[in-house]
Amino acid sequence: MRSLLHPDRETVALIDASTGRSWTHAELALEVEATARRLEGARSVVLCRAALTPGSVVGYLGALAAGHAVALVDDALDPDALDEIVRRYEPRFVLTPDGVAQELDVPDGPEPHPDLALLLSTSGTTGSPKLVRLSANALLANARAIATYLELDADERAIASLPLHYCYGLSVLHSHLYVGGSVVLPAGGLTNPAFWEAADRYGCTSLAGVPHSYALLRTMGRTERPPATLRTMTQAGGRLHPDVVRELAGTLRRRSGRFFVMYGQTEATARMAYLPPEQAEVRPNSIGIPIPGGRLEVDASGELVYRGENVMMGYATERVHLALGDERGGVLRTGDLGHQDDEGFFYLTGRVAPDGARLPSRRAPQLASADARLLDL
Repeated sequence: MRSLLHPDRETVALIDASTGRSWTHAELALEVEATARRLEGARSVVLCRAALTPGSVVGYLGALAAGHAVALVDDALDPDALDEIVRRYEPRFVLTPDGVAQELDVPDGPEPHPDLALLLSTSGTTGSPKLVRLSANALLANARAIATYLELDADERAIASLPLHYCYGLSVLHSHLYVGGSVVLPAGGLTNPAFWEAADRYGCTSLAGVPHSYALLRTMGRTERPPATLRTMTQAGGRLHPDVVRELAGTLRRRSGRFFVMYGQTEATARMAYLPPEQAEVRPNSIGIPIPGGRLEVDASGELVYRGENVMMGYATERVHLALGDERGGVLRTGDLGHQDDEGFFYLTGRVAPDGARLPSRRAPQLASADARLLDL
């Protein structure tokens, strides 16, 4: 995963708004390599208690660079839930948000599969011991695809508006580092004036949000008066009402910006489809078209099936499962029902229930309530 780093670039990669400190890509690469050396040893599991801090970013990237399988969890996770994850997965190291590495005395367990890089909680859960197994190739493939359709380049600067342990928030970091861009870590969430001061001060060009984010932004009037440099807003993690999609797309268009509706699941690393911004006011109900390198189809039962390099290797509920290889072969049955129109755009119509019944489409945000509070800080 060193391919996310650019040790030869002297442009800014990371900014900590709470302190004003910044790291160039070269400086970030040096800190990541130093962390990797501290975590050297037999390939194992590293549990990263993640927050929007430089320590979490460097610790996470350092653990990946050291070749470990990294489990990202919310730093605010309930202690009992955290203890259960530690018990089940027996991490060799636990990293705190300030970058401190605690080495645990754990029994020898099966070494994680060579392709395994990341473990994330399934969509909508932050304390469940059931984790999604993602390969390094899946992370890079999704970062590359997102950077391609968002047309990201080294001039892009995102403000981190979603948690790192959430696949959507993490994909913002991955995609911007991949192209040599930068990310601002704000002091506070969307309702905190410091968030917007940071976005203005550092010239942020994009903002990512779930439906709850945009509900807050509209209440605050921020969709009508975003930072002057902001030119892209993206939305995923649940269904946004078509009227709101039209409103936001129109607002961004009138100031020469872009609004992207996106569709994804943790099981696909982050993203499977996107709606080109010029279609948002025309097809506000649509989830769009497959991401570059991916394929979507509707099978005979009406279920959406996705194929791509970014599909997970499988699930895990305990340490022994981490030694397993790819069980999905790049194919993900999404559990969503849908259809495709004559011009190739996809739409969600319902969910497949555990008993096979069809349910109305009410895709909730992938952020659980415990995560949504982070947006309100």
